[in-house]
Amino acid sequence: MSSVSDRASGLLRVEGVCVERSGASVLRGVDVDVAPGEICALMGVSGAGKSTVLRTIAALQSFTAGRITVGDFVLAPGAVPSETRLHVLRRTVGMVFQAHALFEHLTALDNVMLAPIHALGWTRAQAETAAMELLTSHGVAARAQAYPRQLSGGEAQRVAIARALAPNPVLLLMDEPTSALDPARRSALGESLRALANAGRGLLIATHDVDFARLYADRVAVLAAGIVVEHGLASEVLSHHAIQGTSSPSR
Repeated sequence: MSSVSDRASGLLRVEGVCVERSGASVLRGVDVDVAPGEICALMGVSGAGKSTVLRTIAALQSFTAGRITVGDFVLAPGAVPSETRLHVLRRTVGMVFQAHALFEHLTALDNVMLAPIHALGWTRAQAETAAMELLTSHGVAARAQAYPRQLSGGEAQRVAIARALAPNPVLLLMDEPTSALDPARRSALGESLRALANAGRGLLIATHDVDFARLYADRVAVLAAGIVVEHGLASEVLSHHAIQGTSSPSR
C-alpha cells in the first residue's frame, strides 16, 4: 500500500477536471490520484462519468477545466492534442476498453504488435517476440492466430490487456474489466493485476464489481453526478458505503 507522501508525488493526478458534452456537464471537478504500485477502483452508477474519466486521462476526450498530470506529462483544458504531441503519454498510459476494441481484421498477435511497431519503432521480429511473451503470460498464446470474432469474451479481454501492456506503460486504465468473466477468471485477473501493481505500475479501474474492488483494490473513489463524493481505503469505503448500481457477478 502506498503512503500519502508517495501519492502526493504520484504517478497520476487528476485535479478539478470538468467535461461538458452537448452543453451538459459530465464531469464537474473530478479529483483522483494513483501512485506507483497501487490499484484504485473508480466506482459509481452507470452514467456517473467513470468511462469519461478514463478517456480524458488517455487523451481520447477533451476537457474544459482542470489539470491532468501523468508522471511529467501534463494535459491542459482544450482540444485533445495531436498524436504527434502525445508520444510520451502513449508510452506511459495503457487502456483496456470495456468492449475490448480489438481490431477485427487483425489476429490477436497482430493486435498486440501494433504499438511496438508503430509507436515504438520496433522491428516485426522484436514486436512478435514481445507480443508472444505477453500472450503467454496471460494464458492466450494458443489463440495468437485467432481473430477477435473467434475469441471468447474472456480471451478477448486478456488479449486487450496484453495489447495495452505492449508499450510497457507505467499506468494502466481499465473499464469494467470483470464484465465478461466467470468467477475463476475474475480471480485470475485480480491476481494478474495485483502482480502488475506489485511490479510498480499504477492501475485505475472503473468497475461496478464491489467484491472485486474489495479483494484487489487499495483505494476506492466513488463518483456520483460527475464528482468524487467519497474516496479512501477500499476496506473502509466499501464497508459502509452502499454504491447504487454496483453488483457482484453471479456465482
